[in-house]
Amino acid sequence: MFRILIVLFIGVILGYVFRNVRHIKVVEKTEHYTVLVLLFVFGISIGSNHDLVSSIGYFGWQAVVIAVLGMIGSFGAGYLFNRFINKKETANEK
Repeated sequence: MFRILIVLFIGVILGYVFRNVRHIKVVEKTEHYTVLVLLFVFGISIGSNHDLVSSIGYFGWQAVVIAVLGMIGSFGAGYLFNRFINKKETANEK
């Protein structure tokens, strides 16, 4: 897990350093397709795992519950943050 975060952090640093390089703009255009290919390969690896496919109903419901609760939490936090920011701006205008 830490290796993934370290590689991500190194990528962020390199992207920041080379942000004005012309070839980096090409990467921005191809990243969508790269993510699609990665998702396709990930789907193939999941589909080839017999144990995972046979218990998809059990894991599927857990994933739906986690996703819905995560969305509710994100929307709730965003709503509260927005109210806090608007209240602060209203107080500064007076």
